[in-house]
Formats: sequence, structure tokens, C-alpha cells
Amino acid sequence: MNLVVQGEDVDSVALKNLAKLCGASAIEQITPEAFRLLAMHGSDQIAGLCAEAQLDWAWVPNGRKLSDFGLFVTDMDSTLINIECIDEIADMQGLKTEVAAITEAAMRGEIDFRESLKRRVALLAGLSESALGEVYEQRLQLNPGAERLLRGLKAAGIHTVLVSGGFTYFTDRLKVRLGFDEAHANVLEVRDGRLTGHVVGPIVDGDAKAAHLRQARERLGLRPEQVIAAGDGANDIPMLTEAGFGIAYRAKPILRQAADCRLDHVGLDGVLNLFR
Repeated sequence: MNLVVQGEDVDSVALKNLAKLCGASAIEQITPEAFRLLAMHGSDQIAGLCAEAQLDWAWVPNGRKLSDFGLFVTDMDSTLINIECIDEIADMQGLKTEVAAITEAAMRGEIDFRESLKRRVALLAGLSESALGEVYEQRLQLNPGAERLLRGLKAAGIHTVLVSGGFTYFTDRLKVRLGFDEAHANVLEVRDGRLTGHVVGPIVDGDAKAAHLRQARERLGLRPEQVIAAGDGANDIPMLTEAGFGIAYRAKPILRQAADCRLDHVGLDGVLNLFR
């Protein structure tokens, strides 16, 4: 197993200390921001040293390449993009604080996601559908490295899936914008140009996310170890469990424990550095 470390500014002293800790036989530069340590063993001090040096790290099997994978599945809110869309929609109703508190509790795994979604969506009843467009155009931004990550995945021939406990209004647009092969999310009910406070059809929760991953994996004839999944909250744990390699992006503690890699300092394109 090799140790891949990366950060905005990789300190050479920290890098050498890491190499010593894991008995690395060599240090290979991947990019100016990423290095591969040809490691002999692990150490319980690696996490602390990397945190102090503001470095992301992950154990990657020797010789593992991006082309070894065939499927990438990612969450949307706070993973692919910088916001929780429902919180920003609620802000149009003057209810952001109330809705955001429910969102945070659900992300931490303290509230059942289905129940939390119903409660939050109910608070949006009566809001003009145009508010969705305002959120998309004025508040939604891609997280750093998102576009480069998708270009790299597509160049490697990897099937890409956007799956979200959020809403199709946003996933459909991001699917086109970034070139995802599939997108799945919840459908907000709209009547006479206003939100009714209800979701149409089955709710996309954590189990549904995992099911979409399995369906794509089986359809493509892939093994679990050929799948990468990325997320940031408790609702993403089931799909990371189904994947061979799980990425926790700026994640809540409950998801960090379930992931193979945590990206806290570099952008989403840091995924590409892991498998060069």
C-alpha cells in the first residue's frame, strides 16, 4: 500500500517525517500538490501529523489506476456544490435558520432523513417556483475541482452518476452542465407556479442512493472495487459502503469514519491524484 498525501502547500519537512513514520522506500511527486510515499507500514501518528500540516492523505494499493474503475457516484449538496439547496430555498421564505437546523441534524444522523425532508419541504409551501431559479443562478457554486474531476473521469471512460437527497431542479441542470451520465433526486410538487410543500414519488434517501449505485454497478457489470463514491453526510454512508473506494469531502464526523479518504484541504480533483 502506498500513502498519497496532498495539500495546497506541502511542507517538505512534514513529508519527510511522514516517510519516516511509514518506512517509505521512496517519495514520488505526482503533482506540485500531491506526493506518493512508497510505504512499508502504517502508523497511528499519520493522521495527526497530516492534520497539523493541513494535508489530506489516503492509503492506495500499489499500481491502482483511475482506469481500474468504471463507476463514480457522488452526492450533490455540500459535496459537488457549495450549498444545501433546500436551506437556500427556505431563505426565500425567511425560514433558513429553522430549515438549516433540521438539515444539520439529518446530516449528523440525528434525525431520520425521510422525516427531516418531509418537515423541511412542508415549510416551503406557497413559495414561488421562481425561487428555485434564483438559488441556482445566484447562490449555487461548484465546489473547487468539480469540473476538472468530471473531465478526468470522463477521459478515463468512467460512468458518472449524480444522486441526491435534494431536488431534480438542480440535479437535472448540473447533469447537463457537467456531463453526468445519470442524475437522480427528489421531485418537488408544483401547482400553479408554487411549491405545495410535498415531494412527488419515492423519496431519495440514503438507502435509495445505495440502490442507484448498485443498479448502475450491476448494469455495467462491475465489481464493488471498481466503484468510487463521494459524499459529506450520514445520508451518504450506505452508498459509500457499497463502493470499493469512499471519499468524504469536507464531511461530517459520522461519514468520515466510513470513508477510505477524507478531502478536507484540496478540491474534488484531488480524487484524480489518488490514482495516477
